[in-house]
Amino acid sequence: MSAVESVAVPAPAIRIRDKKRVLSSAFVGTTIEWYDFYLYGTAAALIFNTQFFPQSSAFAGVLASFATFAVGFFARPVGGILAGHLGDRIGRKALLVASLLTMGIASTGIGLLPNYESIGTLAVVGLVVLRLLQGLSAGAEWGGSALLSVEHAPRHLRGFFGSFTQVGSAAGMLLATSAFATTQLVMTAEQFQSFGWRIPFLASAVLVVIGLIIRLGVEDAPQFQQLKAEKNTAKAPIAEVLRYHRRSLLVAIGLRLAQPALFVVLTVYLLGYISSRRDDTTSGLTAVLVGSAVGLVSGPFWGWLSDRYGRRPIAIAGAIGIGIFVWPLFWFLDNGPLVLLPLVMILGMNVLHDSIYGPQAAWFAEQFPLHLRYSGVSFGYQVGTVLSGGLTPFIAAALLSVGGGQPWLICAYLTLLAALSTIAAFAAKDPARTYAKNNSAPDTF
Repeated sequence: MSAVESVAVPAPAIRIRDKKRVLSSAFVGTTIEWYDFYLYGTAAALIFNTQFFPQSSAFAGVLASFATFAVGFFARPVGGILAGHLGDRIGRKALLVASLLTMGIASTGIGLLPNYESIGTLAVVGLVVLRLLQGLSAGAEWGGSALLSVEHAPRHLRGFFGSFTQVGSAAGMLLATSAFATTQLVMTAEQFQSFGWRIPFLASAVLVVIGLIIRLGVEDAPQFQQLKAEKNTAKAPIAEVLRYHRRSLLVAIGLRLAQPALFVVLTVYLLGYISSRRDDTTSGLTAVLVGSAVGLVSGPFWGWLSDRYGRRPIAIAGAIGIGIFVWPLFWFLDNGPLVLLPLVMILGMNVLHDSIYGPQAAWFAEQFPLHLRYSGVSFGYQVGTVLSGGLTPFIAAALLSVGGGQPWLICAYLTLLAALSTIAAFAAKDPARTYAKNNSAPDTF
């Protein structure tokens, strides 16, 4: 089989019960993965600067805390490459089981890790190693979960099916934020600082067991099973992607610039920002909870809408909106009534962010042929995430300092990312738009 050929395999009929199980696996498994990953982000904003970097200045402690947060993002492309190679050769399911176990072990380890006061520098080393494991797991998770749901979907519902993987992100954030908010509510500040922050991390062990029970009952999509049976899997999928599908890869990376950066600003950086600027540690968590809850509905809505009208016009509108939104956002964080922050969060998270993120699983899968798809979507997704989401808290903290405490440089940075994502959206293939206009259009998926 030629390296440049796309494999088009007719999909056998799939029972409704099996489709429901696939969607449940995508939603529950990804929810648990992102619960673990986002726990770290919340803790980095609220607690790690004092638990693991107490001898630094306040500003240096924040930078160090966000730097370890970024380590997980840098590990994600490596996890995506490894999982993509194996997932394109042996199947999606096996990698998803491995990623869930890895994430659970890493998160439980963070919950048990002694702090800097107890073991000194070893605490920082342990934190970095466990964060690396989280990053490797997250890098493996998204591509497999996205493909498992999209490849089981009818072609006119790929955006909707894929959104269940995306909704797992909102549900994971909801669980993570709820876990921290509840722990803070039932404990004194001293108890939370001393040991309470560990409880949400330790709870991961129970959630992982639940996720494994569900995920082990799902099989790879019929198209991939047939591809594997015919021995048409790629021997070096990532090499083929880099050689023959560079445009699709660059498109995927570009589409991942504005949306993750906005997400990290709204769910991680915002918490520390309003805490230091307005001495408020609860309004941000409340707003994130609201946005995450609404995301359970808005994600599938945008996925379904992209099936009807195409992915491109929705993504372009969302990216342009992000470039505009960030300017009044920071004015509001400095001056606006924080009681209205949940409404601002809904606009930023559930309208602008989710309009790009909800359809993204299907759209990325549509950029690559079946035999290279896990490698292509994982590598593009994770590299883009590193360049935006992983670096954004660190860059934002530095830009705030360079800007003399004024956030205009942060706004300019996010606007630049939005412009690049808009260009990528124009360059992306959009078969959903073609199919929505003409139901008889051929399916090359």
